[in-house]
Amino acid sequence: MPSWTFKGHQLSLDLPSEPVWVEADPIRLEQVVSNLLQNASKYMDSGGQVWLTLEKDTSTTGVAPTGTGSAVIRVRDAGIGISPEGLLHIFDLFAQVGPTLARSEGGLGIGLTLVKRLVELHGGQVEAHSAGLGRGSEFRIQLPLLETPEAAARGRQLPEEPSAPSSAAGGSGLSILVIEDNVDAALTLGEVLELWGYEARLVHSGEIALESAIAACPNVVLLDLGLPVMDGYEVARRLRAELGLGRILLVAMSGYGQEDDRRRTREAGFDYHLTKPIDLDELRRIIAAYVSSMDQQPGHDA
Repeated sequence: MPSWTFKGHQLSLDLPSEPVWVEADPIRLEQVVSNLLQNASKYMDSGGQVWLTLEKDTSTTGVAPTGTGSAVIRVRDAGIGISPEGLLHIFDLFAQVGPTLARSEGGLGIGLTLVKRLVELHGGQVEAHSAGLGRGSEFRIQLPLLETPEAAARGRQLPEEPSAPSSAAGGSGLSILVIEDNVDAALTLGEVLELWGYEARLVHSGEIALESAIAACPNVVLLDLGLPVMDGYEVARRLRAELGLGRILLVAMSGYGQEDDRRRTREAGFDYHLTKPIDLDELRRIIAAYVSSMDQQPGHDA
């Protein structure tokens, strides 16, 4: 089994002797594997071990509807591990799974939410496993297996999601401003929004957010309430009152979702309140409904 040094860790690679064929966008598939390797590296002390393996699973339990089986990619590490509770939320955007992830500065790693979405777009599935804290972790990807290289060559583009609606302004992509001080979470949300066909701009503080809003005039603002210095409530009030951005769709993102929390966001000028970990399907419906209202009623204020 060949091995290399990867970011101070030992990476071992185990591949089958013959090619494994899948129908996939190679750029997106590379992004998936890269994100998992980066994640393994991030939650492991220097000198740790990472194993990357690829194999065929021709059992009837594979993800391929034809029953031909699956291509299985595994990324296993000897890192800090994941608690049973953490495994339940590991792919949730903005999820927190405990103090053992302090080195992540509050996030769950780079792009696990995006990894799950990209794998599912390819007709596959991804699972996380761990024997517990301090005992490492494994991410297992299954993709539908193709029998011949000719079948693989017929389609090498990412399977398309339903088309993202255009904005009212000339049919261009919707402009979305993401205001979130957790850099990893903001990057992941931005990548998901761009995958949907929207233009995403990321900022990490309230002060910079106000400057960006003035300069870019976004259609949608996704705003974390727990920002340092100037919190999300204050940013929302200034966006509505001082900057006159009454037509933007303003969505609060918070770890709290009680009725009193939602009342405060309404009073601050928010249109919606989403509780972390965010339901991406719900977020997509909210944005799509807003765009539809803009297209039908150009003078409508959100």
